Amino acid sequence: MKLTVLLPALAALSCVAGCGYRVAGTANVLPAEIHTIAVLPFANVSTQYKLSDYIAESVSRELISRTRYKVVADPAKADAVLSGAVANLFSSGTIADPVKGATGGQVVVQIQVKLVDKNGKILFQRPNVEFRERYEISVEPQQYFDESQVAVQRLSRDVGRSIVSAVLENF
Repeated sequence: MKLTVLLPALAALSCVAGCGYRVAGTANVLPAEIHTIAVLPFANVSTQYKLSDYIAESVSRELISRTRYKVVADPAKADAVLSGAVANLFSSGTIADPVKGATGGQVVVQIQVKLVDKNGKILFQRPNVEFRERYEISVEPQQYFDESQVAVQRLSRDVGRSIVSAVLENF
């Protein structure tokens, strides 16, 4: 009796194991010869001068923590080079609540990113990716705290995670 139950279960398990499914976030479609990646400072045409630095740091941190790749500073010593640019940044109010004394704001950033191997072959490219982050602003002078800079830092972490995921899984 046990053998008649065990054999079909093992057969079903072997079929599922070989079907190509895997846990999300574990795929890697980069060539096997890529071992080191240089993350260049992102270019920035926006008025938020620190955003490009935050994004490059976030991408480097994500590559180090989530992948087997070594991040190097010198592009000449890297198997691949990741470069990008902050193409545009918008910041605007979204909600006003005079009763509570708070308003909402939103930061929208458009990013360009490219990963190129040492032979010049483009491994990954996104010419226009958009990210958004909301934040609150108090309109009371005694309680005022500008959260826009903190929102930009949160946004850069989201951008770093998204870029690394997209590069690894080639979305």
